[in-house]
Amino acid sequence: MIEGLVSIIMPSWNTAKFIAESIQCVIDQTYQNWELIIVDDCSTDNTDEVVTPFLADKRVKYFHNEKNSGAALTRNKAMREAQGEWIAFLDSDDLWKPEKLEKQINFMKNNGYVLSYTEYEKIDEDGKLLNIYVSGPKIVDKQKMYRYDYIGHLTMMYSAKHFGLIQIKDIKKNNDYAIQLQLCKKPNMKAHLLQESLAKYRVRKNSISHDKLSRKLKSHYDLFHVCDEKSVVVALWYACWNMWFGLLKKKKYETRIIS
Repeated sequence: MIEGLVSIIMPSWNTAKFIAESIQCVIDQTYQNWELIIVDDCSTDNTDEVVTPFLADKRVKYFHNEKNSGAALTRNKAMREAQGEWIAFLDSDDLWKPEKLEKQINFMKNNGYVLSYTEYEKIDEDGKLLNIYVSGPKIVDKQKMYRYDYIGHLTMMYSAKHFGLIQIKDIKKNNDYAIQLQLCKKPNMKAHLLQESLAKYRVRKNSISHDKLSRKLKSHYDLFHVCDEKSVVVALWYACWNMWFGLLKKKKYETRIIS
């Protein structure tokens, strides 16, 4: 583990259209002590061609899965490669503002926090702001974590010293949420909100947010039953509870900005 180093976990699969911008927003960070760990999950587009020029920067590390493995196992591989004191996450189609790492690390160090997240905004596939601002509870404890995925994964950062290596089971959806549930198993798990928008989440047409209700329920059930090893009854209870709090989150923590 290297003191002060931030390991940024970036899985990729067929995001050649977006990944250059995502990598560039890391390079443009005001905090420069980072490593970007990209693991490509057998993309069939020209992701390799797009990423290759960035490899001149030795902080950008590029790995390939031997076979298509899904986002969960791809994230696992990236986290095994991480050497940083801090772990952060950025999908290969999302963006950070330049001061994201600097402000978040200062926020955590100054307050002695081991887990934090920030507010963010939503953009469309072309990078245009959708005028939707997303916040969350000031503190997310274990109880809140099981109620709903309040933490925008692209904004989350945690101390590798405190939490150690996190690995999750192979589920096709909600694997970012699964990482947070693994963090719940560690002592003193509290995520603190930095109340500033420091990231941009890209809403794509094929995202889980566009799934039918039945598919969403099934994916949440799999999260709690398969990944978190809850019984059938408990997993179903949490899945339904999760859907309900998801509606409340949109009402309470998502703000539509009128321009």
